[in-house]
Amino acid sequence: MQKNPAGKSLFKTPFGRAYWVQALSELKNPRMLVFAALIIALRVALKAVKIPIAPSVEINTAFLVNAFGAMVYGPVVAVLGAAVSDTLGVILVPSGPYFFPFIFTEMAGSLIFALFLYRAEVSIPRLVLSRFCICFFVNIVMTEPIMIRYYQLFMTTQYAPFQVVRIVKNMMLFPVEAVILAVVFRGLIPPFRKMGYLYSGVEHLAFSKKHIVLLSVLFLLGASATAGYVVYDYNTKSFSASYSAAERREKNKEMNRWVLDENPELHHTVTVIESARSRVGQSEMTYELAVYRIDTDAFAAQSAADPAYTEETLHGYSKSKAARDAALIRIGSGTAVTNKHTGERLSLSIRWNESAENEETAP
Repeated sequence: MQKNPAGKSLFKTPFGRAYWVQALSELKNPRMLVFAALIIALRVALKAVKIPIAPSVEINTAFLVNAFGAMVYGPVVAVLGAAVSDTLGVILVPSGPYFFPFIFTEMAGSLIFALFLYRAEVSIPRLVLSRFCICFFVNIVMTEPIMIRYYQLFMTTQYAPFQVVRIVKNMMLFPVEAVILAVVFRGLIPPFRKMGYLYSGVEHLAFSKKHIVLLSVLFLLGASATAGYVVYDYNTKSFSASYSAAERREKNKEMNRWVLDENPELHHTVTVIESARSRVGQSEMTYELAVYRIDTDAFAAQSAADPAYTEETLHGYSKSKAARDAALIRIGSGTAVTNKHTGERLSLSIRWNESAENEETAP
């Protein structure tokens, strides 16, 4: 910790008891709470205000207000203020169905700005690193599972994890946003320091060659890490895990039709996709399948107990649900390969556990 000429405490890092005592004390400071309320109002008002950079590429100006507020009142007030501003933003400037987990991305962004800038000697590296962490760890990494779940609940289309457009926009805009932050802060810090809200100067807010190198290195690091993870994730994940209920049902029924086309003697079957995998650069999608026979007695008993339990229910099952249903008897497993662009069936092979003669015939 160091002292500035005004006699106020500055901290080199947020990893100390004194830092957090100071941050907590802002909750008891009426002046800071009023300032936080003004920042919240500005954040909500600026949610729809964007700076166009290129076609379909724009900067949301609310991040500037968020960064400045977090620098003034610290991480504790910043996290609480982010929760309030996110909730008010959804109410006053709605942009789709409300999904509570998005509040955590708002809180994380505010927290990161505060950890880098609150009661610190504000410098170009701190601004650059704070914006990089938000663009990469919050806007890309943290947002992905939330977006996947959001699409599963509210959208009719499947979400494509780690969308290239969104990743490129975040990585491209982060250097521009860091420069804008520095320019805005150079103008705002002196008057707010005179008013007693800030204790840092602007001596370290001039860009030099080493700062350009830092921006370039972080840009390349973020882009490389994201690209590497996209390839790894694509090559190892099962696409069926992100199916919506409607998608799963239709794909299972399609696979079941293929099984019946090649085995017309079968009746009362359900085919469940257990995994769907592909690799970067390949045009094929490989499905691992489980084929079940419907036990008509067990099915009738469950249908009588639950009128909503129908064959459509069975066709909508995932791997785990199918394995737990007593009305389904597994009779085989197999692999189907399709063209992932056209959906054309390329091959289908089934390994049977019991012969077709044991299958029940249709009435």
